[in-house]
Order: sequence, then C-alpha cells, then structure tokens
Amino acid sequence: MKMAEELQRELRSINRKSYPAYKGLKGAYQFPDYQLFIEHVQGDPFAAPSALRIFVPHSKAKFPERYYWDKCSKVALQDALLRRFAEISAKFCYQAKGSGKSGVIQVSHCGQEVLERTACEITKEGIHIRFFVGFPANGRTINSGELEKILFVYLPKCVEMSLYHRKVLERETEQVICLKEDQRVIREELKKRGLIAFVANGSILPRQSGNSDLPMKDAVPFQSPKSMEITIQLRHRGSITGMGIRKGITLIAGGGYHGKSTLLEALEKGVYDHIAGDGREFVITDDTAWKLRAEDGRKIKDVDISLFINHLPNGRNTRRFSTLDASGSTSQAANIIEAIEAKSQVLLIDEDTSATNFMVRDELMQRVIQKDKEPITPFLERARDLYEKAGISTILVVGSCGSYFYIADQIIQMDNYCPVDITEKTRKLLKEYKKPDCKAEGFALPSEKRSISFGSSVVRRKNYRGTGMVEEHEKLKVMGRESLMLGKEQLDLRYLEQLADREQTQTLGYLLKYAKEQYSGKTTDLTALMESLIRKLEKEGIGSVSGQKEIPAGMAMPRRQEIYACFNRF
Repeated sequence: MKMAEELQRELRSINRKSYPAYKGLKGAYQFPDYQLFIEHVQGDPFAAPSALRIFVPHSKAKFPERYYWDKCSKVALQDALLRRFAEISAKFCYQAKGSGKSGVIQVSHCGQEVLERTACEITKEGIHIRFFVGFPANGRTINSGELEKILFVYLPKCVEMSLYHRKVLERETEQVICLKEDQRVIREELKKRGLIAFVANGSILPRQSGNSDLPMKDAVPFQSPKSMEITIQLRHRGSITGMGIRKGITLIAGGGYHGKSTLLEALEKGVYDHIAGDGREFVITDDTAWKLRAEDGRKIKDVDISLFINHLPNGRNTRRFSTLDASGSTSQAANIIEAIEAKSQVLLIDEDTSATNFMVRDELMQRVIQKDKEPITPFLERARDLYEKAGISTILVVGSCGSYFYIADQIIQMDNYCPVDITEKTRKLLKEYKKPDCKAEGFALPSEKRSISFGSSVVRRKNYRGTGMVEEHEKLKVMGRESLMLGKEQLDLRYLEQLADREQTQTLGYLLKYAKEQYSGKTTDLTALMESLIRKLEKEGIGSVSGQKEIPAGMAMPRRQEIYACFNRF
C-alpha cells in the first residue's frame, strides 16, 4: 500500500497529460486515519465516474461495539453513516471544476426505508464506504489540481464529519440504534401475539405526493379503534399503543378518498423499517407480506394455477400453465401461487388493481353463466381455505363488493383517514341479506416442483476491428427501480410495488446474471436455486453475486419475495 504523499506526487506529475494517464492512480493509499482505494478509473470525463472506497478501522472510528454487534443494529448504523456521509459530501459535489462529470461526488441516495447496502459496510475490521468521483479534466486534458482538492481536502472533511464517533452527534446515532431495536421488538411481538401488522397511534400515513415518499404536512394522525388497540412495551421508547391486525381475513372498507389505499400502502411498506421522522416508523407488517395485483401481459412459466382456474375451453393444462401474455385473472392467480412458493404468510390486495372476474362473481352472473361454463374459481371462494388450511392471511381493500363481508374476521372502515371497527355492526346487517357462495370444493396447494431453464450466458460478436469473433457474458443494464435488461431480455418489474429502491433492482439483476452464468444452458429446480442464492446473500454478503473482483457500490438487499418474483418473470 502506497502512502498518501505518493498519490499527491503522482497527481502533480500527470497534470495536463492526456486523460488515460489517470489509470495509473488505481490502487490503495494510506492516509493518516483511513485508507483510500481507487478501484476503477473512468475512461474519459464524460463516462461513468470513477469508483472509490474509503476504509476506516474500528480503532479510529471508535463507535461502541454494541452498535454493530448484531445484524439488526449493524444495518441501522450503516444506514445512518451512509446518510451522514452523503449529506456532507453533497456540499462538495462539483466544487472541483472541469468538463463532463468532473468534480461530481456520487453517494447512494437512501430513501425512507432502512436497507442493507454495499455503499456502507461494517466488517470485523472497520467501516467501508463506497462511492463515485468524477476525475476532473479540461476537455480531455487532466486537471489533477482539482482532483487533489477532492482527495486531500474534501474527502478528509467528509470522513472526519461522518465516520468518526467523536465527530458524529452521539445522541443522534444512539437514537438510530434505539429506534431499530424498538422496531425489532414490535416484529417479535407480532409473532408472539398472532398478529400480522401493527400501526402506532400518531403515525402519519399519507405521503406528500405520488412522486414523493415524504410525510404529508397537516395530515390526519392515525388513531386505532379501541376494539383493536394493543400496547407493546418497547426496549427504549417505553410503551406504545396502536392498532393490531390479527391473522385471518381483514377488510379495509370505506368511501372513495377516505384513506383505504393509503392504509394498505403503509402496510405494504411496513415490511421494511423506516427512519425517524417518516411518520411510519412504527407501522410494522409481517416481513413476508406480498402486495399482489393483476398484471395483464406478464409472462408466466409452468405455474400451477388450478386452485383458481380450471377446464379452459381449449384444453390447456392449468397445472403447468405458461403464457407470454397473461390476462388479468391468470396473472393474479399466478401471483398468488408464486407468493405461496416464496413463503409469504400475508397477501395484500386492493380491489382497484385486481381483475374483477378473479375476485368475485355475483349471484346474477352465476345464474346467467353456469358454474360448469366458468373456469375461474374466484378468490372469494378460496380466501377462507387459504387461511384455515394453509395459514395465509389476507388484507383486502374493498369498495364495491360486499360479498367479502361474509368471510371477514375483522372489518375496518376508513372514515376521513380515521379507522373504525365495524365488524359487529356489519355482521348484524348481513343477516338481512342472502349469503353468497363463499367456498369452493377441491382446495389443494400446488405440490409439483417447478424448474427454470437458462440459455447460454455467452454471446459472440465481432471484435472492434471486425477481424474476428469474441465471446463475452451478457451485459446487465438497470433502468431505474422498475426495469432491467439482461442481454436482449427486458424484465418489467413495475408491478412489484414493494421494491423500495433502484439498488434492490440492481441486486436482482446481478442475481439473475450470476444464476445464468452458473447454470448456463441448464435446467434446475427453481426453489432450490432461490434458496441457494438467498443463503449466499446472507452468508457472503450482497456483493458476492456481483461477479466483480471489487464489491460495487449501488447494491441493496432485496427480500426473498422480490427475488422469487424477478426470476418468475424471466
């Protein structure tokens, strides 16, 4: 490892040379209290910025060991340090001048959720921060004086202000750890008490707008109905009171614009822990919960949807159903079966984004179209068995279909963003109406194993001189949170509504690429593959599937459910 002074001399020696001379800076450098690693150098000032890593040993950082002794606390501390480093470094972004991306300092942008990321990693030895810097140039001529400012003035200040315990506000860091530990207590209490979700009184559920995840100002604070109110004793905050949703079938009803979907959206994001000030810090949902919907046009491969769809008129096999262009009903049926395969214990459904014919058939429709002419068994007739025989609960937003009242364990009415327990009131009203058919025969979960096939991961193309052929692995491209492309195949992930961050999509892309390279040209058991990938992530870390020698920044841990969903759409 070279000393920082050697880096300084090299920078001055290459000033005003052609941009490729920056390549010689790649390597490791010892600064007084930390180490700087230049892991990748961009090809020109208009290309993607250079990849850097800073390592601060624990002997210098001096954060109390209890802050990172277990994974729960460690993820919270990593998130807090990354946010702090991003906040400080943003002040120096583009302070160094030049062409193209010169002077940019890019650090992972953290949203409202606390996620495990490669951008900040705490190991036994110390703290690693990964980020990107645009090496300055005038045109394509090196301006190393500006880079010297970044590496010897700006970055040392960022490290000092964010990665040393003596400089970080101790109370602020302590609060981050305490909040994470209290959130963990609530998750443990959900399991002990037979609950699938908890919403604390005073929570702010509405968001500012469709493209902002920040809490809405002047929103109505959440207040639990007394009949559903529970109190949980937390480790640091003391007792907290709010609404507990029991296992079973829960309906969220009410008029339009009264907050039904707002509550469901808060619950679907409750699978993640949130930062202080988000308003949903204590909205906690079973972390296996899967928000599903109809996805017209999605690809389905060998899914047993016979629980919901049978006897298609063209004789197609619904026990191994495949299509490149699913209808709303077949896609929603496949989504439920895939959720079960991914070990989800809670289904989150909004009537507005569901296929109507999949959810219910009213009495008149059943009389007009006889049952033997209808291949769809609606969700209404399977929901009860899903809970009683498979232990899978449902939280469903309803606005127009009253048939679900007959199978509900609890019914919440949203009235001007305030929840009201109308379970008993509704049950009395139901006696005045004829009960619809709410149960179908022949309940059986899929038992056959599914397989996944991979084509070759290697593509052949002409070399750049056009004199021969070269082989290379397929390229991965991530287009925001909602889409990725591996080789020539594009995956549409926009309806995976619980994907919280683009960096999770990046990790899904790496997982897919890794699996395709490992099983190139082979067929393997889908569940076995998924479980092996999840074990690899948990034991070796997120970066272990990147296929790169140096762990890249820009990866975040996805849930088991989104990993399954991604591969099912491939």
